[in-house]
Amino acid sequence: MDVVKLLEAAALLVPQGTATENDLTVDDVWDYLVHDEWEIALDLLEELGDLPAPLPPAFWASLLTAAEEMRLEGSAEWCRRRLREARHGVIRADPTLRPPGETRRRTPMGGAGVLRPMWDIGNRAPTGEPTWNIAALWVEERVFLEPGDRAVVRLAPLDRSRWRHLRPGQVITMYEDRTAVVPEVTRPVGGPGGAPDVGATG
Repeated sequence: MDVVKLLEAAALLVPQGTATENDLTVDDVWDYLVHDEWEIALDLLEELGDLPAPLPPAFWASLLTAAEEMRLEGSAEWCRRRLREARHGVIRADPTLRPPGETRRRTPMGGAGVLRPMWDIGNRAPTGEPTWNIAALWVEERVFLEPGDRAVVRLAPLDRSRWRHLRPGQVITMYEDRTAVVPEVTRPVGGPGGAPDVGATG
């Protein structure tokens, strides 16, 4: 596929006036495309897509295909995850890991979706006992989460239907005695029909 057309299609979905912390806008994307700076344009579009105003699944789908065409595996994985979140919703939480002396874990926790821990999110079995729910996690802006650290993470539940009851301020517990607070709830991009989004602001 034509990488430029894919990036152009994504750029057209960014609202005018949207700017990064460095005051870069979609106008800068067009400038990079004119000068065949495709990878820089992709990076900037990813950054614009991470701003608070959510962009539709079509935005991330275009970026994902462009990243795959350019063989940029890191960008492709990020766009693939953001596409899934745009379609189904995202859960963000801010877990605090216990220090080494208070937990069995002695090594850093991988932050790139490799770890799929179990969570107590309030669901109960008929007997009243907690039921555990699996969700992979990614640590934002970090590669690892060390014992005792705190950071914002994004969760990808195995069964999203069991997470729909989460509300702002709710405390959830991750296996190995970690807890996280969920302070914000939003809807997935695209309106009705998707599972509720749950977000946390660190």
